[in-house]
Amino acid sequence: MKLSCHGVVALMIAASFSSSAAAQSVQGSEEPKAAAIVSPYSPYADLNYPTQVFFGDTHVHTGLSGDAGGSGTKLMPRDAYRFARGDQVLSNTGQPVKLSRPLDFSMITDHSDAMGAITDIFSGAPNIMADEQGRYFHKAFKGTPKEAYAASRELIALFANGKISPALNYQPGNPAYEIVWKDIIQAAEDYNDPGVFTTFIAYEWTSLESGNNLHRNVIFRDGPARAGQIVPYTTTPPIGSRNPRDLWKWMQNYENLTGGDVTAIAHNGNLSNGMMFALKDYFADGAEYDTEYVELRNKFERLYEVTQVKGDGEAHPFLSPRDEFAAYLTWDWTNLDLSVKKTAEMLPGEYPRSALANGFALEAKLGTNPFKFGLIGATDTHTALSTTDEDNYFGKTANYEPGPERAFVVSAKNSDLGVSFDAWQYATGGLTAIWAPENSRGALFDAMERREVYATTGTRIRLRMFGGWEFTKADALNRNVATLGYSKGVPMGSDLTPAPDGAKAPTFLLFAMRDPMGANLDRVQIIKGWLDKNGNPQDKVYDIAWSDKRELDKNGKLPIVGSTVDLSIPNYLNTIGAAELRGVWTDPEFDPSVQVFYYARVLEIPTPRWPAYDAVKFGLKEQDEAKLVSQNRAYSSPIWYTKK
Repeated sequence: MKLSCHGVVALMIAASFSSSAAAQSVQGSEEPKAAAIVSPYSPYADLNYPTQVFFGDTHVHTGLSGDAGGSGTKLMPRDAYRFARGDQVLSNTGQPVKLSRPLDFSMITDHSDAMGAITDIFSGAPNIMADEQGRYFHKAFKGTPKEAYAASRELIALFANGKISPALNYQPGNPAYEIVWKDIIQAAEDYNDPGVFTTFIAYEWTSLESGNNLHRNVIFRDGPARAGQIVPYTTTPPIGSRNPRDLWKWMQNYENLTGGDVTAIAHNGNLSNGMMFALKDYFADGAEYDTEYVELRNKFERLYEVTQVKGDGEAHPFLSPRDEFAAYLTWDWTNLDLSVKKTAEMLPGEYPRSALANGFALEAKLGTNPFKFGLIGATDTHTALSTTDEDNYFGKTANYEPGPERAFVVSAKNSDLGVSFDAWQYATGGLTAIWAPENSRGALFDAMERREVYATTGTRIRLRMFGGWEFTKADALNRNVATLGYSKGVPMGSDLTPAPDGAKAPTFLLFAMRDPMGANLDRVQIIKGWLDKNGNPQDKVYDIAWSDKRELDKNGKLPIVGSTVDLSIPNYLNTIGAAELRGVWTDPEFDPSVQVFYYARVLEIPTPRWPAYDAVKFGLKEQDEAKLVSQNRAYSSPIWYTKK
């Protein structure tokens, strides 16, 4: 089935009226009675649903984070907020930089462990200089950019393996720690401008278990009256813990203590070596999960950061061999500190598509699905600059801000294992898109908790997805997509309502519109996932709508869209693709006895990556084209079907 947008004419929604005329009042002083209206003429009357989409970054580090400040980041929270709201600033290397368009919201997520320590290391505070590691890092961070970055990697490795000196690992109770936290809160307050630019109080809980990434960003719905009553939870015993369960308990205690609301967003499962979505509890010697675990995770982890600078984590070709677009900016060699090489057995515990299916098995055992999350994107920038446009990329860290050699640098390497992170492999980072009634903390946070959000790889695609039982092909032609979607179904992030009598399979209404300053769209797809009879995750990708009058071949495969990329400029032309795509799809293989999730994936036409812009800007030699061209995309949050 193919439903494209070209030539679409809006359907008229007819209003029905009573055939009787309005009766005149017997007494002239009374107002005439209005005709009985069965359905309002206005298609928007009496409707209350999110009509606006807001784009922002949920993962930003400034010079207050040890690995950022240590590698040269000088910009601080207020600089990051000024930049995100659209101001021009000077980057950490003194280059003028500005966004093509302001973000709608942002938050600073500096690390909770060692908060405030990096500034003391740089200044050579007496307590730092009295410590051997302190003296070493003070000198190293004062060296060349290359030396400072190497020192920051060394600092991460020490922290990951529990070998960092307590003198450098500031914790709650340290006066410098609490001063910095209060200033982070105040910076968020200073720049929060509801309706225009929204900021959130937040931090990153940076659990590294033997180098395996278990990081979470902790985000508060609340202002300083509540969030100011606590200090962040760390990963360092005895005050903190590396166990996510302990973080969730801390979050529950925060809500009990203050009456506030807080959520956690995990990221980079692709660097966890199977731990992010493991099916047994590593922190309980591999025991089965219990009811407390699944209920806490389900409550406090409503979202997952699926794409960012350290790779795209939506899917993996080993796990989804039939998905021709699964291999996209994939990082699958090792864990975060390059200490252990990755194996195929680790992959199911790293990618959300497998986790979303495995959650059904845990729900069957324990009554709650701990992997029931929506999908968002972010940058994880360590420069304080949320630059997701390929022609405006300012690096993961300050030492990779624009310069002739940055695409050729080996960022980190373990020669013994034969693994490395090469600078060209960094993505520009993603964005979170939120459907909400207004741009305010409460409205945005509530939308995140109900999972009415989606991820992009930096582009600003508009995406709607609704699931129900009664959508028809004609619905795809209606311009009032949201009105139909909410009236006949549920939005992304929701559970399908029970099937009405006679319904044989769920139907889905999808609408996607290109970024107005970006590339045309190639196609819209639905990814379906479930567990087979042996309990193994399965998935299937369906093309729903596409551009350029292409036809499915005899195997049901859609031909590639082609490419207009000219790497000599670099540039691309929107002479292929479509400005918008829409469609209605009915699951042709639906089994009401099997639990299923569905989410949408939207692909743009091919466009140049940031190394291609570097090559032209700095007159560099030609590089492998595979490094220079990609297809940006968006991922909706899932819609779940629960079996009868």
